Order: sequence, then structure tokens, then C-alpha cells
Amino acid sequence: MPADDKAFLEYVVKALVDNPSDVKIDRTVDEMGVLITMTVNPADMGKIIGRQGNTAKAIRTLLRVIGMKNNARVNLKINEPEGGMRPAEGASAPAAPSESAGAASRSIDSALDDLKGI
Repeated sequence: MPADDKAFLEYVVKALVDNPSDVKIDRTVDEMGVLITMTVNPADMGKIIGRQGNTAKAIRTLLRVIGMKNNARVNLKINEPEGGMRPAEGASAPAAPSESAGAASRSIDSALDDLKGI
């Protein structure tokens, strides 16, 4: 059965998340192999990715095993939700410290000067 990978992924992911009705899985086949695209509720992203990406890595490994069994190359793409925590590509570096941070360092300098005078 060619959609074993999709059924497997749906079963595993719906068991992991708090909002199984929000799980959407699309499967496309082209000359490069099978691409499975998954979208989950933004609140469930951490459960799917896991610590340091270990859960997502394990799911991808299992999908590749299923693909090898069916002589297909299977890749998983996890769609990021809108407004995710990751900075957008081309985003600038964090802004320079604000004026209040400069004022705080000046007050520390003045406090050190006061201590030197003792």
C-alpha cells in the first residue's frame, strides 16, 4: 500500500499532540521521492519537534525506514505556524541596547567612582 507512510505519520502525530483535529498531512510524489508536509496547531509544535529536535528526527528516521521498505525516498517537512518564535530569514540582528541600559551603566560607573573615593 503506497500511503503507509502517511497513515503511520498521522497515527503517531495524533497520539502525541493535544489537538489531533488540527493535524493536516499532505503527501506528494515526484521524481525526487515522497514529500510529506505536516501542519499542526502552533501550541503542539514543541511536542512534535521535541528537545533539540529529537522527536522530529526520530519520526523522520521511521518514515525513511517505511520508505525503504516500499523502495521510495520519504522526506518530512513540518510547516512552521505564522508568528513562530524563529526569526525570519534576512532579519537583522538584535537591536543595540536601549538608552535605559546606557543610563544603568552610567549609574554603575558613578557608584564605582563613589566607592573609590572611600
